[in-house]
Amino acid sequence: MENDLASRLYSLAWRVTPRLPGPVAALVFDSVAAGMRWSGAGGVRQLRVNLAQVLGQAADSPAVAAAAARGVHSYLRYWREFFGLAGWSRDRIRQAVVFESLDRVATARDAGRGVVLALPHSGNWDLAGAALVLSGHRFTTVAQRLRPERLYQRFVSHRAALGIEVLPADEIRRTVTTLTRRLRDGEVVCLVADRDTSAAGIGVRFCGAPTTFPAGPAQLALRTGAALLPVSLWYDGPRLRIRIHPEVVPGRDGTTRARVAAMTQELADVFTGAVRRHPHDWHVLQPVWPGPAHQG
Repeated sequence: MENDLASRLYSLAWRVTPRLPGPVAALVFDSVAAGMRWSGAGGVRQLRVNLAQVLGQAADSPAVAAAAARGVHSYLRYWREFFGLAGWSRDRIRQAVVFESLDRVATARDAGRGVVLALPHSGNWDLAGAALVLSGHRFTTVAQRLRPERLYQRFVSHRAALGIEVLPADEIRRTVTTLTRRLRDGEVVCLVADRDTSAAGIGVRFCGAPTTFPAGPAQLALRTGAALLPVSLWYDGPRLRIRIHPEVVPGRDGTTRARVAAMTQELADVFTGAVRRHPHDWHVLQPVWPGPAHQG
């Protein structure tokens, strides 16, 4: 029943949002954000716990409260843009995004290498993906399979219309095989990498406390010789900014797991700086650190 309700709500948002004038859509989604702030629903309490760790302050501090308030509106902005993207022109997508150091992707591909872009849940990764495709870099990504199945397929179709190939996270062998093939063919893979949902994550320190990150980005880069490039995203007024950071270069010594661990920690270090610079645009409303957040 709950899954069916969610599916109907998503379908309604997909149908209605692209038809709303911009100011009306903003008002509707800001109203939803205000309701979430008031009720604490939809993971808002967990967002405050997460941001307390990011900022190194108590969850009930004014700084955390302010960041969480902005964060909920930033999160709903993501959804407003996500559902509205079906109605956006190519020019509008290009004008909404500013890339920094996108040439790093082209340089790696020109050298015959694949590229793994690893990013946190910040800003709008779907808008970023649509802009990346328009810049000449079609890519493959991975997503959790939602229930009911038709809702998952709607997400897959929505992203496919933007030029994004989505593979299911629960079909591990087939997905890893496809990603490996794409990278060996010199293509691009984008992976959201700041939250581990498996039992095989790599231990890292992120924003001053221990947690785990997925091993996939570093493992794929090491296995295929692809360039592992961290990415940070944040809203800058009406635009989304996307920074492509320098390559995380594998060490030459140690076991494969040790090299993967070192590369993953480098990702965590880049993400720590990025999230602390723009905490309100980091959209993680689920637990990140085990147990209560520690101050770091």
